[in-house]
Amino acid sequence: MKLVEKLWDQMIDYITNIELWISLGQGILKICLIFIIAIAFIRIGKLAISKVFLFRGKAPIRISERRENTLARLLENILTYVVYFIAIIMVLETLGLDVAALLAGAGIVGLAVGFGAQNLVRDIITGFFIIFEDQFSVGDYVRISSFEGTVEEIGLRTSKIKSWTGEVHILPNGNITEVTNFSLNNSIAVVDISIAYESDIPKVERIIQELLIEIQDKYEDIIHPPELLGVQNLVASEVTLRVTCEVAPMKHFHIARMLRKDIKIRLSEKGIEIPYPRMVMYNRKEEVS
Repeated sequence: MKLVEKLWDQMIDYITNIELWISLGQGILKICLIFIIAIAFIRIGKLAISKVFLFRGKAPIRISERRENTLARLLENILTYVVYFIAIIMVLETLGLDVAALLAGAGIVGLAVGFGAQNLVRDIITGFFIIFEDQFSVGDYVRISSFEGTVEEIGLRTSKIKSWTGEVHILPNGNITEVTNFSLNNSIAVVDISIAYESDIPKVERIIQELLIEIQDKYEDIIHPPELLGVQNLVASEVTLRVTCEVAPMKHFHIARMLRKDIKIRLSEKGIEIPYPRMVMYNRKEEVS
């Protein structure tokens, strides 16, 4: 019983020790201040990075906007990693841990777990070469494996692809083996126009040619004047004419829709109808001898 009472008294003395609570409160306050300062530093750093690239954008000699957006996101990513790493080290020191011995031990442990971190190292190295070789940049429209969309972010370990329906796909850089980039070169808008077999094909071609001459200055995304290639296909109830146009990267969807609209309106004005399914019925009467 005396031993229990002694342990109880020691526990009460320990809990009621004012210096303990003062020290604990100071530690919690320091940890909170460390994270507050870290968050503030990250925000100020990101603002400074955006300002630097904003001023650089006005310089006479500059890199492409694609590269600037990619480098800005990458620098923000690196800044976040570095600041949080330093903050964690400071928190460990506040808790009374020997950080130097911990880092030395981490180096030894790192050799043991190095084989297990191969995927992480591969992701970082692949991410570096993606940026260095300019395979794709922030804002590009790409297809990676079965994912297709706009590049939202390229980090040290992962890349984020946002599809046109809003989903964000996060891909480890090490898994990116094949990339189709739709934003590097100009796109081609392709428009197929169907007319009835009864239509005067040379007349329709002449009408479309006159319209294409007017359209080339109507849309600023058109790089070269639209071209009528001629008859593309013959099917059961219609003749298909094809129009192509070289446009700015990823503007082919918009220009194709505008071309279809303009061509349809002009053909309707000239009395050229779009074909529709028809059925012809024959009634054969057998002669009775």
